[in-house]
Amino acid sequence: MNGVDFLSKLLDGAGVEWATLGDSNFIEIANSGRKPVKASLRKLGKVPYYGANNVQDYVEGYTHEGEYVLIAEDGSASLENYSIQHVSGKFWANNHVHVIRGTDSLNTRFLYHYLQIVNFIPFLSGGGRAKLTKGRMVEIQIPIPCPDNPEKSLAIQSEIVRILDTFTELTTELTTELTTREKQYNHYRDQLLTFEEGEVEWKPLGEVIYSLKTGLNPRQNFQLNTQDAQGYYVTVREIQNGKIAFHKNTDRVNEKALKLINGRSNLEEGDILFSGTGTVGRTAVIEEKPVNWNIKEGVYVIKPIQKQILPIYLSHLLNSSQVVRVYSKKIVGNPVVSLPMSELRRVLIPVPPLSEQAYIVTILDKFETLTNSLTKGLPREIELRQKQYAYYRDLLLRFPKPEAELAMEA
Repeated sequence: MNGVDFLSKLLDGAGVEWATLGDSNFIEIANSGRKPVKASLRKLGKVPYYGANNVQDYVEGYTHEGEYVLIAEDGSASLENYSIQHVSGKFWANNHVHVIRGTDSLNTRFLYHYLQIVNFIPFLSGGGRAKLTKGRMVEIQIPIPCPDNPEKSLAIQSEIVRILDTFTELTTELTTELTTREKQYNHYRDQLLTFEEGEVEWKPLGEVIYSLKTGLNPRQNFQLNTQDAQGYYVTVREIQNGKIAFHKNTDRVNEKALKLINGRSNLEEGDILFSGTGTVGRTAVIEEKPVNWNIKEGVYVIKPIQKQILPIYLSHLLNSSQVVRVYSKKIVGNPVVSLPMSELRRVLIPVPPLSEQAYIVTILDKFETLTNSLTKGLPREIELRQKQYAYYRDLLLRFPKPEAELAMEA
C-alpha cells in the first residue's frame, strides 16, 4: 500500500485543514518562560537544561513543566535536519529554543513527529548562524486531519503517533544499551586516570607541550579572492569520539592568507585536536602526518612533548572526569561557549612516568576493544531502525499541502 492509499484509509473520507504554528486554537507558545544561564552560574541538579540541539546540563529549578516540543531558534546542528526535541516533565529551556505544545485539539507528540519533515530553510534568516525568529516560526503550517470532528481528529493523530512511537521506542532501547556500554568504558577510564595528590607528579599542561594554538577563519580574517585554499578543514563538530572527520575546503582566499592558514595548521603525527568552542573537550589524536589539512578557528592543536607525555595518554586524560571538572569551571561565553587557551595551559594534570602511561594506555585499549565488541552491531541496528521510522513517518505524514506552502518550497 502506498502513502496516498494508507492516508486515505486512515482518514476514511475526512478532510485535512492546514493551520499555522501561530494559531492559538492548536498551538500554545511558551517562550516567555525561557531563561539562559551561563555554565559557571548553573546550580547542579537533576532537571535537564536544554539548548538548541540537546541537553546541555542538569540543574536545580525549572522553567517549564509538561509535554512540549522545542524548536531551535538558532544554532541547529543541521539546517536540513532541523533540530526538533520532544520533552516532558520539568525542564529548563534557554533562549536558543522556541517552546511550543499542542492545545486540546492537537496531540503534542503528533506535532513533534510532523515537524521532523518540515523544511525550515525557507523560514530562516541570518548568515553563518541561521535563525528562526518567532515571527517566521508562526508562519509554518501544520496539518489538522478531520477538523470538523475534533474527537475523530485526535483519534487519527493518536493512531499515527502510536505507529511512529513503536519505531522510536525500539531505537531508544538500542541507544540506551549503547550508552550503558559507553558509560562502563568511561567508568574504567576514570578509575585508571584518577590520582591522589602526592601519588604522581602534577604539572600545568603548558609544561608538557610544545605549543597550543588554534586555526584561522578565512571568511572572517581575510578578504576572499579567486585562489582556492588548498586541502581540507577540520572543524569543531568533526571531532567525534576520538575520530576526525574532514571535508574539502571550499573557501577562496588570497596567497598571503593561504600561507598563513597552512602555516598555522602545520599538523603532525601525535598532535591532539581539541574542540575549544561549542561542545568543549572533544579530542582526537592524529595518527599519521596529514597532507593539506587545515584547522578552523575553535579547534586547538596540542603538540605534546612526547619525552614527557604520550599523546594517547594525554588525550584520554583530557576526557577524564578529574580533568574535565577542572577546566569546565573556566569555560566562558554566551551563547557560544569556549575554553580560553590560556586557561587550558594552566590546567594541572597528573604526569606519571612514561612506562606507567604506556601501561594505562594498554589497559584502556583493551577496555575499548571489549566495549566495541559488546556494542558491535548496535550502531548499525540503530541506523536501520531510524530509517524505518523515517520511511513510515513520511508515509503517514505527507498530507496534501496547501498551494502557498508548495510555492514557498519551490
